[in-house]
Amino acid sequence: MSLRLCALVVSLAAVAPVSALAQVDRAAAETQIKAAFLYKFSGFVEWPPKAFTRPESPFTIGVIGADELAAELEQIVKGRTVLERAVVVRRMRRGESVAGIQMLFIGQAEGARLAEILAVAKGQSVLTVTESEDALAHGSMINFVFVDDKVRFDVALPQAERGALKISARLLAVARKVLTSS
Repeated sequence: MSLRLCALVVSLAAVAPVSALAQVDRAAAETQIKAAFLYKFSGFVEWPPKAFTRPESPFTIGVIGADELAAELEQIVKGRTVLERAVVVRRMRRGESVAGIQMLFIGQAEGARLAEILAVAKGQSVLTVTESEDALAHGSMINFVFVDDKVRFDVALPQAERGALKISARLLAVARKVLTSS
């Protein structure tokens, strides 16, 4: 890095408000927490056998619209298993099929297309997890919310039941809100 660039970075850091730096730390921590939750959710959901194409198929978590979260999740799942299957994180792009995915995280960057993406997964054995306002109303099964400086989540049981997924009562007990009718 050139001396001029170093001086610019140092001067910008000196005038940046502390709250802006704290916001960056908060966003990074929020991403880490959400990635950890995604991995943990897999232990509290029962998928039907039809959710896997072959007995040796990996447990696949698709991520769309959240590259930082996908990177964090890749680190968390490295070398781990779910349902005695290797765990794979698949970074998804616009228009890609959800076939072969057991969990799909849709980041805020895809908020404008949320209903469209959720419609593709509707009725399939794919646990859909989001972080957008009104996501449960659009068909999401689990939606992250930020309440009192904490990452929490809400659950919509009817959507999960349509996908033949059974969510453990232990997970429901720690949810902020559980919707039982659509």
